[in-house]
Amino acid sequence: MTSQQTQSASLDAAQAIRLARDTLDIEAAAVTGLKQHIGDAFVRAATLMLGMRGRVVVMGMGKSGHIGRKIAATLASTGTPAMFVHPAEASHGDLGMITPGDLVLAISNSGESEELTAILPVLKRMGTPLVAMTGKAESTLARHASVFLDCGVEKEACPLNLAPTASTTAQLAMGDALAVVLLDARGFKAEDFARSHPGGALGRKLLTHVTDVMRSGDDVPKVGPNASFSELMREMSAKGLGATAIVDEDARVLGIFTDGDLRRLVEKGVDLRSTVAQQVMHPRPSTVAQDALAVEAAELMEHRCITSVLVLDAQGRLCGALNSNDLMRAKVI
Repeated sequence: MTSQQTQSASLDAAQAIRLARDTLDIEAAAVTGLKQHIGDAFVRAATLMLGMRGRVVVMGMGKSGHIGRKIAATLASTGTPAMFVHPAEASHGDLGMITPGDLVLAISNSGESEELTAILPVLKRMGTPLVAMTGKAESTLARHASVFLDCGVEKEACPLNLAPTASTTAQLAMGDALAVVLLDARGFKAEDFARSHPGGALGRKLLTHVTDVMRSGDDVPKVGPNASFSELMREMSAKGLGATAIVDEDARVLGIFTDGDLRRLVEKGVDLRSTVAQQVMHPRPSTVAQDALAVEAAELMEHRCITSVLVLDAQGRLCGALNSNDLMRAKVI
């Protein structure tokens, strides 16, 4: 578009809304239309990917290449080792990235991308299985593939029927379908996904344990059952948890005393100066194991409507404490 055309361009609101809705309708139809192509060929492709010893090497040119990168990323993050190799670079040395046991997933709407067809003989000599994702069953790519996945669409969403739009949406959806089937076949679970995404919210929730975020050692507020009320309050104030544990000589939890307990006793007019910890504590407090997930501690606090919880070791002794602020700092909640 020339600068003059850019300056004179204007947006017709009604036309824009119509085209946007048409685009969504056409692309939705393209994805829905893929259902008729899900059959034996799809199962063969998934079976090949599941049984390979190496990786899925995804290739594609132009817009199909962008889709290919996303498909490779989705496969890799859901339990199927995958990588993207640019077809043009493959002819200049990057074919060396493909090793025995790998499988190539080649994406091209026309099935005639020169960069892809140029390396077909080499893949054949290497004995590398080829899964072709294309919209043309009679294309060179489809004819030379071990398995052909039909991603054909009736038309592109582009009003000129030129720019890859519906076809790339269909490719992306087919790639997601493969990834979902493979993760299910591998028994891939949320915990596995978290290990691939340790920096994400799910990773933090499923990989962070109580012991990673709890307060321990001298930072854990605790007093004996015969501690005076003033000792109890000094311990609470010094540790800043808003609560303190009452433990026996073996560090086993007898009870807890919280800011809320203090408020309720004051409201009742109880003379606290002559009391000891055992008299004012709340027995049988909520506790969590140190090897539990931090998200479990968060759920416990939410369910019990409390803001702190005591942590026990494998022998049932007090080893830590944490509150909602600790969990927020760790971005678990």
